[in-house]
Amino acid sequence: MSSNPVAETVASLMPRAQAELTELVAFKSVADFDQFPRSESEGAANWVADALRTEGFQDVALLDTPDGTQSVYGFLPGPEGAKTVLLYAHYDVQPPLDEAAWTTPPFELTERDGRWYGRGAADCKGGFIMHLLALRALKANGGVPVGVKVIVEGSEEQGTGGLERYAEEHPELLTADTIVIGDVGNFRLGLPTVTSTLRGMTLVRVQIDTLEGNLHSGQFGGAAPDALGALIRVLDSLRAEDGSTTIDGLTGDARWEGLQYEEEAFRKDAKVLDGVELTGSGTVADRIWARPAVTVLGIDCPPVVGATPSVQAGARALVSLRVPPGVDAAEATKLLQAHLEAHTPWGARVSSEQIGQGQPFRADTSSPAYTAMAEAMAVAYPGEEMQSAGQGGSIPLCNTLASLYPHAEILLIGLSEPQAQIHAVNESVSPDELERLSVTEALFLQKYAAS
Repeated sequence: MSSNPVAETVASLMPRAQAELTELVAFKSVADFDQFPRSESEGAANWVADALRTEGFQDVALLDTPDGTQSVYGFLPGPEGAKTVLLYAHYDVQPPLDEAAWTTPPFELTERDGRWYGRGAADCKGGFIMHLLALRALKANGGVPVGVKVIVEGSEEQGTGGLERYAEEHPELLTADTIVIGDVGNFRLGLPTVTSTLRGMTLVRVQIDTLEGNLHSGQFGGAAPDALGALIRVLDSLRAEDGSTTIDGLTGDARWEGLQYEEEAFRKDAKVLDGVELTGSGTVADRIWARPAVTVLGIDCPPVVGATPSVQAGARALVSLRVPPGVDAAEATKLLQAHLEAHTPWGARVSSEQIGQGQPFRADTSSPAYTAMAEAMAVAYPGEEMQSAGQGGSIPLCNTLASLYPHAEILLIGLSEPQAQIHAVNESVSPDELERLSVTEALFLQKYAAS
């Protein structure tokens, strides 16, 4: 990185950043309190609040959101007449999945092969540390030139919408001229990227029942309707032969214009096994950024170990549907539920329940804030120009903020580049990426203040 005072300051702060991220990663802050203690999330929330107070933030508060979790808010006043920028991150994390599959413990930040490993290191506890580094670097080099609001969510990974509903009930709280969402990532390690679109999502739980109780498969199998078999037939109907998502009434042929994702690079990033085909049609970018995608997240059925020779009386599944910009998530949910009902065989009883939803998002990349971000990235990443990419994941808060504050510019950056393996085992963050993006954010705030 080329030498400049902000970059030098951030570099000097990296050991402190590692120590702080170690403390924050140690909290098992999964916002599913049936699996993880609420005290772990409360501990992380208090850690974030204390960090904001230490940096001089005012009005620091733990907001009790309608889904039973806490988001952390703070305000750092800027110079008289300065613009206000809202910085977002979330402290809740995905469950570690199979802890035995982790090379090192998921809640112990561990340095290995030039990366820092731990659940939430990139998604998105590292995003909060990025905000702290940027603000500290500005304080050491003339001060923070804008007013800064920080909001750190406590249930983003659960999709339960607590912060969205809180913001709608308190619209004055998060108002800002520009919003920086620190929860995405560069298209490739070292390639500065803003995310211009996000797919929305809906989560639907489907239940199929056929019998009053399980039956002996030898005595009744062949005529007694098998609920698990019916469920498998229904789930199979959600995909075409090539794996494309096929939900009755839902269009799936949109094209992605812009930065492309080469198929071999995608296979490597996704760790697709040799000989296994990718699913869907069109370019990889079409499939993951511009088109709907259904995923069966889980099925309730007897495990193989201990299974008995029974015809199953009931079965259920959790189905995720990602929806691209231009598709209303609520309408997509109705189509998905109608499809499940229409394709249930044998007259089996079927019911479905929506348990989560977020709308897709499209940013205005022609705004002044994007110009300032491009200039900042050019300094932090010498020799590289800012790229604009899509993101297959969802950040439901984006649309809420865009609706509440239609004049605010929204930018999406972050640490979740492909090698980070967010949501998977052995999640990690590149300290070099953390350093460069912290410099980027600091320079962006300087340039945006002057624009």
